[in-house]
Amino acid sequence: MIGAPTHISDRIKVSFEFFPPKTRENEGALWHTIERLSALQPDFVSVTYGAGGSTQDRTLATLRRLAQRTDLAVAGHLTCVGKTRAEVDEVARDYAAAGIARIVALRGDPPVQDGRYQPHPDGYRDAADLVAGLMRIEDFDISVAAYPEGHPESASLEADLDNLKRKLDAGARRAITQFFFEPETYLRFMDRARAAGITAPIVPGILPVTNFKTVQEFARRCGASIPGWLARTFEGLDEDPATRELIAATVAVDLCLKLRAQGVTDFHIYTLNRAELTLAICHMLGLRSGAARRRHRCQGEETASQTASTSA
Repeated sequence: MIGAPTHISDRIKVSFEFFPPKTRENEGALWHTIERLSALQPDFVSVTYGAGGSTQDRTLATLRRLAQRTDLAVAGHLTCVGKTRAEVDEVARDYAAAGIARIVALRGDPPVQDGRYQPHPDGYRDAADLVAGLMRIEDFDISVAAYPEGHPESASLEADLDNLKRKLDAGARRAITQFFFEPETYLRFMDRARAAGITAPIVPGILPVTNFKTVQEFARRCGASIPGWLARTFEGLDEDPATRELIAATVAVDLCLKLRAQGVTDFHIYTLNRAELTLAICHMLGLRSGAARRRHRCQGEETASQTASTSA
């Protein structure tokens, strides 16, 4: 049975990932989502960059608006695939000029038709090289990616951890994991990471599954496994989005609570720009808006006052 933390003061911390809108309708939906979720006071929010920087202009526009119109800590994604150092550095300087002090630094994946990743001859070699370059531009608060089941291009799990350590040693402050669906996947990864001498925070990335076929494709490309129980859970629901969304929230909450029981307190939620789904997950985890927390405190103070009066 799912249960939320008893005390809101013991609440977990969350951060949210958004993607830049493609249409005016999508833009309205995104800002509705941001408005709803900002009340939860996330640790930070990030905006994706698109494959090969394909959404660069829209990402920057979204970041600028977030920085200008909200009090949220904002992180811009930045990749180095297919770009020269000068081109990447220019984007980083644009971020800094817009007041964006945080970056999620990623190597990035080439377009499918281009095959395996090849660094640009005048570009950054990989994510660790990118982090080092960004730190020469500005003292950014940098997050990088971690792969609990190993990056699909890594020679081994040990080699993948070595690469993560290089990124953190280059100046990144934390890592955010690729999505996973079994708590043991993250916990075993953390054991390996700590044994390898990695001490930086590694925040689990939580992906609500609203479209199982799409997630299967994501998993194939990034090396994540899909447990059999999850596949069976979504059987027969291709034409039933409402039920899929209910299951998505339940599965995500169950994963977070199992991790919370093992001492995990921070979660990075891939929101899919979906306000209600993300709010449902956060609510079941004990997160409340600032107004709700104030009401909770007032109710607690009122109860304490009544108890004291009765005792007197």
